[in-house]
Formats: sequence, C-alpha cells, structure tokens
Amino acid sequence: MKKSLPLNVFALLAASSLLSPVLADGARHHDDKSAHITVFAPEDGYVSGLGSRAFLVDLSIQFSGNLASTGVTPELTGPGPQQNVGPFPGTFGLGANLDHFPGLVVLLSSTRIGAGAGQNLSNLFNINTVTNQDSSGTEIWSTWIVGAANAFGVVGEQTPSRLFLAVVEGTAPNVVIDMDGNGEFNKKDLKLMGYKVISNTPKVDFVVNGGGALN
Repeated sequence: MKKSLPLNVFALLAASSLLSPVLADGARHHDDKSAHITVFAPEDGYVSGLGSRAFLVDLSIQFSGNLASTGVTPELTGPGPQQNVGPFPGTFGLGANLDHFPGLVVLLSSTRIGAGAGQNLSNLFNINTVTNQDSSGTEIWSTWIVGAANAFGVVGEQTPSRLFLAVVEGTAPNVVIDMDGNGEFNKKDLKLMGYKVISNTPKVDFVVNGGGALN
C-alpha cells in the first residue's frame, strides 16, 4: 500500500470478500446473542503489515435488529485531512466510536499508545458501512488500516499481539480496566465494569510485522 492512502472504500470491501473468516468459538450461528462478529483479518498466526503498520483489521457484525437498533451510521474517515470530511465524516482518535459505532470494543494487546492494552481503538476505524438489511437483521462491515508506526508494534521487530472484539449494549468504554487483575482484558472485565456484552467475543493471535518498508 502506498503511504499516501486515503482509503478506497470499494477496493477495500472487494478485497475483504476474498478473505476467509475467523469465527469465535467455532460457531456460524448467533446462539443467544443479538450480535455476531466475524473476523476476516487478521487471522490466527498471520504476520501482518510492514514497518509495524499497514496491517488490516476487517470484520462484519450481524445484528438481529434493524439498523436503528444497532446505533451504527456510515463512516469513511482517517487522520489529518481525512477526518470529518465528506462523504461520511467522522471523528478519528482513541476511545469509543461515539458518533458512528458506539457499542464496539476493539483491543490490541500490543498497543503502545493511550492506555495500552486496555485502550478501546474503535474510533480509529476508517470504514463503517451497512452491507445488508433483511428480515434476519442488519449486517455492518467495519474496517481499519493501521497507519501509525510504533503504535502497535516496533519497527524492526516482530511483535505478538492479540486482537479482542466485542459489542456492548449502549456506549462502550474508552478504556477497559483489568478488573480481575489477571493481566488480560476480556469479556469478564467488561461485565465487571457493568457493561452488558451482546455479542460473541473473538480473539485473534497474530504478529505485527516490524520489518519491511513502505514506499
């Protein structure tokens, strides 16, 4: 990818459709949850990105309700001049995605900015779009391409990382606290913080590639 991205939403969505999904708990059904997350990238064991950036987090979330019940609105944004400009403007930064996907929780264990491993990163997502609406519910597609070096890995190093995802009822926290003190940030911590988790909670272990260079 070229350093000068802005993203092309159509190219990203087309590329995403070619990736095989990683499903939490080995399930392809919704069990008793009102939302189900499918992770397309990264996959378990992958070595992703270049120079500790340019890796992709790509997922779909199937909600059992209509679009209004999801709290999601379309977004195409990014840092600097891409923030809060058309056609689908939005804020861009650390914390919950209050203006476009308030219930989403995205954590990376290798996070070196903000609150570290407990920092909610959902407001860094570049794309939120509605990919389907029918009698079974609403599908949202969300995509984030990481542009900042040394934020989730180290240039020149291979950094193991765990991606954790969840959707909570209402507004997600900006920071997840390790409530049980076990060194991990997960669904249990969200529940102990008083949040109702309404989705499955996928975890993906991969490596942030610090090698290589972007042109």
